[in-house]
Amino acid sequence: MTGPTGMTGATGAAAPGARLRRFGGYGGFGKFGRFGGYSVEGLKLAAVAAAYYGSAKLGLEQQLVRGQVTPFWPPTGIALVALMLWGLRMWPAIAVGAFVVNVTLGPSILPVLAIAASNTIAPICACLLLRRVGFHIALDRLQDALALVFLGALAGMLISATIGTGVLVASEALTAHDFWPTWSVWWTGDAMGVLFITPLLLAARTARPPRGSPALRWAEALLLLGGTTTITLVATRSSLNLLFLVVPFLIWAAFRFQLIGAAPCALIASVVAIYAGSVGSGPFADHDLLAKMVILQAFNGTVALTALLLSAVIAERNQTLRALQDACDDLTEALAQLVPDQPPDARPERHGPVVGDEGP
Repeated sequence: MTGPTGMTGATGAAAPGARLRRFGGYGGFGKFGRFGGYSVEGLKLAAVAAAYYGSAKLGLEQQLVRGQVTPFWPPTGIALVALMLWGLRMWPAIAVGAFVVNVTLGPSILPVLAIAASNTIAPICACLLLRRVGFHIALDRLQDALALVFLGALAGMLISATIGTGVLVASEALTAHDFWPTWSVWWTGDAMGVLFITPLLLAARTARPPRGSPALRWAEALLLLGGTTTITLVATRSSLNLLFLVVPFLIWAAFRFQLIGAAPCALIASVVAIYAGSVGSGPFADHDLLAKMVILQAFNGTVALTALLLSAVIAERNQTLRALQDACDDLTEALAQLVPDQPPDARPERHGPVVGDEGP
């Protein structure tokens, strides 16, 4: 279906009246329904602005350039999710959040306005690019994972990195020699926000409290999170190149839990690697800023691609298996009607759940 922003959903057409309900109720409620709709929209705008500001403060804890350029910028992921779910009308909240964050960092009001504008335009363009290719917010197809990585993150965030760094150079807050190192940090940070925060929020949106899951399933999930954290810490503190050891845990998470398991593991690995890059430990030692960002972007890109692509492939496979099972059931029922003597329970049994459907 087409969602509120034009994104393609994974279910059928929207129910009648859904459009009215988005704006506070049916017409029979008169002006009170309209005011209720305005209140809901206002709350959404305030929530997005607050989330943008709060996550920006967290991201700035790892700043590398001028106290305002960081290799991990969560607000871009939050902004993109808000635009995808609630529409382009969320842009004022993104703009306000970006302005409030940057106004305290400088260098002056005009550069701050330009930076805030670029931070607003980048997720809008990423959203429009994803809408153009029919992106599913469920991230249940291979093409959705590829689109998010290459269009939403790597391409869309070129705008904010280029404009923001250019503004800092033009305002003489940076020298021209610092353009490319700063640009690499800015682009890496904005792209990482999309690659890791957006899938996590989209997965959390559809997550449901598990019921009746066996204790071993919970133990497996905890072991997976703990193992990912431990192996990433070891890999980023060793002088040996051990970052590849994280990949098996991501494969495990995607195969067993799909996106709801792979997204947190990928985020953990990325955050630990970003911290190591900011302090120059392990594989990031003895490299200049640009080289660190190249290594970090290569690692985070590998992590995101592994988690997202494998999760999407498994989800797509599960959908195909369910469709085949439903088709077999329908065919069996049709044959039973054509052959009345067929006992009602003479139906093919399903041979267990599809991959990763045992629980949370």
